Amino acid sequence: MGAAIVLVLVVAAVSVLIGVVRSAGAPDVSGEQVVAATGAAELPPVYVHVFGAVQRPGLYRLDEGARVVDVIAAAGGLTPEADETAVNLARRVADGEQLRLPAIGEVPPPAGGAAGGAGAVASDGRVNLNTADIAALDTLPRVGPAIAERIIQWRETNGAFTSVDDLLAVPGIGEKMLASIRDLVTV
Repeated sequence: MGAAIVLVLVVAAVSVLIGVVRSAGAPDVSGEQVVAATGAAELPPVYVHVFGAVQRPGLYRLDEGARVVDVIAAAGGLTPEADETAVNLARRVADGEQLRLPAIGEVPPPAGGAAGGAGAVASDGRVNLNTADIAALDTLPRVGPAIAERIIQWRETNGAFTSVDDLLAVPGIGEKMLASIRDLVTV
């Protein structure tokens, strides 16, 4: 068990180090911190506000498809107090996302928002796919705890839903289920 934890920490540290090396040559544009694109295709930028246990908290512009590890690298890496197991380093980030990296011993932010809490349900009563937790998603017709968990897992792996139609990419959700909940959810 201890060896597995050490292995995970080493892999995470190497990933962050690679990201730091990749972003070392990134230009600084009028106070905005920017990570240079390395892909052949010109991709639209995403802006991510990162704060907490990182060396240089702030607003970063990255390429579409960037992951949490890329944002951490752009922010100069984690501080020694950072709890790197509190976030999914491989998760894609979404444009406009705010990412808080907790220190060891801090309670990490909830993955999907509190049940019935601010942001889980929109002002019009629809469930927000990007902030709802299992309990909020479970209120939808034909969505039980297993499907709710898959929705949250998809969101953590792929980043924020950009359209209600993105639900079709979640295992177990087909056209009929989507049609039954389309008017009850929002992004």
